[in-house]
Formats: sequence, structure tokens, C-alpha cells
Amino acid sequence: MNLLFFGDIVGKPGRRALSRLLPELVERHDVDLVSVNVENAAGGFGMTVEIYHELCGLGVDVLTSGNHIWDKKDLVPRMGELERLLRPVNYPPAAPGRGSILLDSRQGPVAFLNLAGRVFMPPVDCPFRAADQELSALGPEVRMIVVDFHAEATSEKKALAVHLDGRVSAVLGTHTHVPTADESILPGGTAFVTDVGMTGPINSIIGMKPKGALHRFLTGVPQQFEVAAGPVVLMALLLQVDPASGKTLALQRIQRTLESA
Repeated sequence: MNLLFFGDIVGKPGRRALSRLLPELVERHDVDLVSVNVENAAGGFGMTVEIYHELCGLGVDVLTSGNHIWDKKDLVPRMGELERLLRPVNYPPAAPGRGSILLDSRQGPVAFLNLAGRVFMPPVDCPFRAADQELSALGPEVRMIVVDFHAEATSEKKALAVHLDGRVSAVLGTHTHVPTADESILPGGTAFVTDVGMTGPINSIIGMKPKGALHRFLTGVPQQFEVAAGPVVLMALLLQVDPASGKTLALQRIQRTLESA
């Protein structure tokens, strides 16, 4: 089973890069399922229903997210309608939307689980206990399980991966937009990377025009951020998972650059 996972898609440049490069990557690597983190897909903050349908039309199977999924207020009341869209499962139960999804594939059932961290992040329920509860509900017949852990602290990300080692196929970090070179397969067969990185403008501060971000750092005054322009980098992780055991057999970081998107 070949699974292709993209880190945070930033604005229209990120979506255009995905549109241009996804067909080639799917064909080259014989990809079975595609997952994309979309919490920054609409102007750098949040998601819209229109973008949901746009990305599904490209062949994206699962759309994960994080703390910015609530930024576009028109989306929130309709989240329950969008079956492929996930928000972190460890938000309180009254929050709209769903935090996990179970898909059928030619290789068997595959579950995707979205979690948010608590260190340096908005307050949410415990991701460790939430993960345990979700895995118990899935049952032993679901062996291929991919976790998007949207978190800030590297220690928290690694701790969750160790906690779930041998019980899920992968724990993939998102949120910081900066790719890490620590991809590995843990002793129990769980793939881990602290952060997959972003798909968005290179000449930026984590996808945004530098001027606003610099002004905020220099003055402490909140600024309106805008998605940057220019060359775009696409960052993803390719997983090869054994359907029988759910263990990851191989993983590969993918990074591509487009001069314009």
C-alpha cells in the first residue's frame, strides 16, 4: 500500500503546485491514497467548501487540518457534510466535524486520524488518550492507520509516536511548515517524522509575505498576514505500508520546486 501525505498547503500557490505535480507523483509512485493537510489552504488561514471540492476533484482522498480549521466561519456549520475533511479528534465532543475516517482500498481498510498537540497550542483534550480511544473503537481488523499530529513541540510529537509505535502505521507531524530530516521507522514498525513541511511559497516566512511577519516581530503589534508569491516548494512523505501487519516498510521524503505556481 503506497500512501502519499502532503504537509500544510498554503493558499492558492500551494493548491496550484499540488494540482500541477500530484498526477505525476501518483503515477510515478503507484500511489493508492493521497492525504493533504488543508488548514492553511484558503488564503493561508482555514478552508472553504469550494476548496474542499477543488482538492477532492484533484484526487485527494483525505483532508486533515489543525487549529486554523475554524478560521473561515462559513465552513464551520457545514463541516459535518464534508466526509473527507477531518479536524483534530481531541477537540471537545461538541465541536462540529469528525476527527477520523475509515476508507476502503484495494489493499484493505485504511484509517486516518487527526490529532492536535497541547504544548504551545490552543487548549484541547489530551491527544494521547484521544488516540487510545480512537484505536480501541477501530478494532483489530484495521491495521493500516495514519495519524496527522498537528503540533508545535518536537518532544510532544515524538512522544506520541513512541506511545503509538506498533499500533499505527505512521505518526506524521504538521503545523510548523518546516520539514525535518528525522524520518524514521520506529522499532514497532510505525513511521515517524517531526514535520512533513509545507507546500507553499519559498520566499516567505512560513508561507506568508515577510513584511507583515517582520513588522509583528519588531513591534509586537498584530498584523494581517498575506500569502507570499514567487517560487513554490512542495513537500510530502511517501509511505509503503504492509497491508497484513500495518507496519511501514519504507518511507521517503519528497520535495519539488516550481518557479511559479
